[in-house]
This record gives sequence, structure tokens and C-alpha cells, in this order.
Amino acid sequence: MAENISIPQQLPKEEKYKALLPQLKALLHGETDEVANLANTAAALWETFHFFWVGFYLIKNDELVLGPFQGPAACTRIAFGRGVCGAAWKERKTLIVPDVAQFPGHISCNSRSQSEIVVPLFKNGELHGVLDIDSDRPGAFDEIDARYLEKMAEFIII
Repeated sequence: MAENISIPQQLPKEEKYKALLPQLKALLHGETDEVANLANTAAALWETFHFFWVGFYLIKNDELVLGPFQGPAACTRIAFGRGVCGAAWKERKTLIVPDVAQFPGHISCNSRSQSEIVVPLFKNGELHGVLDIDSDRPGAFDEIDARYLEKMAEFIII
């Protein structure tokens, strides 16, 4: 197993995702430790797209608890329905927020975050946590991100 990701930076966003998917699958193949897989996924996404923040929140004792991530320090715990992550948990669907300042109840873990996408993670049919990605640019995420991040979510949780 190669423990690196190689994506040409000049590729358009969708082509980067297409190149990343098989490399990420190969990187995670055979690894059964959830923390290791989440950590490598966060690193691969951060390295490929240079997002401001990439990480995971896992459901523990009826709240989202910070898991592996890449970027500045983050909020440690998020309540059900609170902020973008809590709303994605409650709604059980991917949320794209072009301007976090316009999202009712947004939790500002870092003032440089301008836009966000949150993808729910299911394990054995149950919601297990969320993949949270922030950008320091407004409007950074779209349906291309949602489609490919949802594909990743299908295989990163064991």
C-alpha cells in the first residue's frame, strides 16, 4: 500500500476528486482502525484541495465529538441540531453553506471560515458522525463536492 496521495494540482476540481477516490481507497484498504482511516482521509482531502479545515465529528453520548482533522484547533463538542454539523446530523443529509454568516445558529470555531460542507457518515445504516470541511473563501463548495464526498463517505467508515 502506498501511503501517499499524488494529485496534480492543475487539474479541475472534479478531476481531482476522480483521481483521489481510487488512491484513497487503496490507502485505506485493509486498515480496520477507524481513527487511522479518518486521519488519513482528512490528510488526503486537505493535501489535495488545500481546504482551510477538514475533519470528522463522531456521535458519542448524544453529541458530536471532534475526531481526526487537519487545520487549526476546532470546537470539541457540538449538540444535536446545532450549527451546520448538528443540522446535518439532525437532517441526515449533506449541507452546503455558501456563507456561514447567513446560516442560523452557525458555530464559529474559527472566524476565518467563510463556507462549509458537512456530509453525514453512516455505519451499518446508522448515523455515526459527519465529515466537516470549511473554506476561508465564500461559496467554495458545490454539488461536485457533495457528490464525491458522499462517495468517499461510503467507504471511509468501517
